Amino acid sequence: MSYLDNGRLKQIGFLLLILFLAILLFTKLYTYFPGFLGAVTFYVLCRKWMIRLTEERKWNKGLAAALLMLLTFLIILLPVGALINMLSAKISYAINNSAELINQAKALNNKLSHEIGFTIITDARLQKFSETATSFLPGFLGATFNTLTTIAILYFILYFMLVNLRSMELAIYEYIPLQDENVELLGREFNKLVIANAVGIPLIALIQGVVSLVGYLIFGVPQPFFWFIVTCFTAMLPVIGAAAVYVPLGIYLMAAGNTFQGLAVLIYGFAIVGTSDNISRFLLAKRIADVHPLITIFGVLIGVNLFGFIGLIFGPLLISMFILLLKIYSNEYLVKKRSAPAGSHKKLSVRNKPDDGK
Repeated sequence: MSYLDNGRLKQIGFLLLILFLAILLFTKLYTYFPGFLGAVTFYVLCRKWMIRLTEERKWNKGLAAALLMLLTFLIILLPVGALINMLSAKISYAINNSAELINQAKALNNKLSHEIGFTIITDARLQKFSETATSFLPGFLGATFNTLTTIAILYFILYFMLVNLRSMELAIYEYIPLQDENVELLGREFNKLVIANAVGIPLIALIQGVVSLVGYLIFGVPQPFFWFIVTCFTAMLPVIGAAAVYVPLGIYLMAAGNTFQGLAVLIYGFAIVGTSDNISRFLLAKRIADVHPLITIFGVLIGVNLFGFIGLIFGPLLISMFILLLKIYSNEYLVKKRSAPAGSHKKLSVRNKPDDGK
């Protein structure tokens, strides 16, 4: 009869205590979790340069960390924050003048319905959509980057991660309860996932935005730089992507009487902007890991719910990490029942077939 000795009971009790404290701390610090994820992301991006500055060029660790933090702020956070603030200002204007915009949308909808011959969107659904967008968009855009506390926590954590780079990685390496090869696999794959999600997704979206901006300028679309910003953000959305901008924009221009302009925007969007997405993904696939579309779709749905706008990046990253941990758990603890190569069972069945005397 099997039983648990006192040592094993103490171990289980200690693990339960650690788990209880971890859940308690996470529930209380959940608001600042995006800051932690941002710090980890920036750490992966800065790690190589931190090692080069401190170990090859013999820079002071604090000075090197401060320089890298300043560069990430100027190159990444400042431009993105400015774009989001600009978009937020437009949305605030739309919310404050929602009645006027709804009336214009109803008039446009009625005009299109009259020309096509059937009702595209009923007035009730249009009103419902307006109310939903009014309540959702401000929280979606301002969830993370407009929060100074989150940015402060991000850089506070990042500074100590960079300064204590080697000792931190050694401690993680020692305390992860996995075999050496799986720890190394975890490190390599995590680095690829962060780069694919934090660099690949925004970079492809930026490429589509720039290509779209060229078309907006060529065809004389009003406020082209505003639509460029909106296109960059929607290009990070799975499945629909940049089409969420140039399709409604082209239809609107056609309904407003600018038929050639609207058709040109639609043709350019499907032929050039859509193609640029495929080409950019193909060219970047050799340098960064390609994220499966299903991971992107469900990651965005979960991430936006949890973190707001920044969930577009962190949502797919969390799902990718979950799948990676499942893979490592399988390598570490599960024993494969089939070790023979595929198709060998057929040869075995033929070899063991009883002789029928022929």
